[in-house]
Amino acid sequence: MAQQAVTQQDFEPRIVAFLCHWCTYTGADLAGTTRQQYPPNIRVVHLMCSGAIDVVYVLKALMDGADAVLIGGCHPGDCHYQSGNYKARRRVAILRNILTQFGVSQDRVWLKWISASEGRLFAETINEMTDAVREMGPVEFKLGWDV
Repeated sequence: MAQQAVTQQDFEPRIVAFLCHWCTYTGADLAGTTRQQYPPNIRVVHLMCSGAIDVVYVLKALMDGADAVLIGGCHPGDCHYQSGNYKARRRVAILRNILTQFGVSQDRVWLKWISASEGRLFAETINEMTDAVREMGPVEFKLGWDV
C-alpha cells in the first residue's frame, strides 16, 4: 500500500508525553478539569517519575511515528523521589546528542517542569509545542548506512 506524502497544510503532529505522576500528570489532569483548551495531538504515558525515562522509550516513540516527545516532571528540588528530575535532565542531554546522530532536530524533544498546580502552564505548553512541531513538519530519520 503506497503511503501518500503529507502536505504542510494537512499535517497534524503526533506528540507522545511521558509525564511524572506527582506533578506534570496531575497538572494535565488539572488542565482538563478546569477546561483549559489545548489540541488533542498528545498521547500520555504515565510514569511515576520523570527520572524513569529511558532514552530508548523516546527513540522508540519517534521511530514509531511520533513527531515530538514531551518529558514532564517536577520542578528541580521538588521531586518526590529526591533526584529523579535531575536524572531526567541528564538523560535528555544524552538523548539530544543521539538525536543529532540520527539527523533529527533536538527541538523535537521538550523537557518541561510543570507542577501539579500548573494546569494552565500544561495547556500552554501543549499549544506551543503543537504549533512548533506543525512548523517543523513530520519527523524524518536518517537510518541508512552513510559511509
